[in-house]
Amino acid sequence: MLSSAKRCAVVAVMVGVLAVAPSGSATAQSPPTAAEAASYGALLAAAWRGDVPTLKLRLTAGDDVNTRDGHGRTPLHVATFARQREALALLAGAGADLAALENDRYDAVTIAAVADDEDTLRLLLSLGASAKLNTSRYDGTALIAAAHLGHDGVVRQLIAAGAPLDHVNNLHWTALIEAIVLGDGGKRHVAVVEALLGAGANTQLADRSGTTPLALARARGYDAMVQMLLRAGAR
Repeated sequence: MLSSAKRCAVVAVMVGVLAVAPSGSATAQSPPTAAEAASYGALLAAAWRGDVPTLKLRLTAGDDVNTRDGHGRTPLHVATFARQREALALLAGAGADLAALENDRYDAVTIAAVADDEDTLRLLLSLGASAKLNTSRYDGTALIAAAHLGHDGVVRQLIAAGAPLDHVNNLHWTALIEAIVLGDGGKRHVAVVEALLGAGANTQLADRSGTTPLALARARGYDAMVQMLLRAGAR
């Protein structure tokens, strides 16, 4: 059997999702490392392992449901990274802050969105977590992050939950623009564009240089996106 430290390392690899920044440098959400998990006190450790009996015991004993680790992660963040959905429901019921941001300014919804974890996202939204928060160093949203990565099922969930379609991040990009300029033009990114247009995303919002989504798609040779944008009235 794997030791506790090795199990933590395996989970960290499984749930760590790397996103590539527009500059080409690598940035990532930061799940707990094996060393961090090994240093956790009872509540954070139980959230990471999905140890519901211990969570109940510690919460009953008065442990702070919103305690933070050295990276600013609460038990809710930790359980989201580890896909511990029963633990998430318990923490939310105990008053966990569903809008808490960790040090990289990710909330639980954005963590699940970037991980393409539709089941955990669905649970968080059902518990009352918001799809409308501004998150990350780019002043973006969970929807922008999911559009960038081509997570079409996540995008549809976030749209249904009222995520702001036309939020402009500090790079001056919307979810629609990110799906084009950071996508690969493949099936999932096409599905993201289709979902955004179907929900009424603004096709005229341009990037900082004034280039529209239609021009961006044409420049990349993304013919399927071009045709969808034209049907949506893009110019």
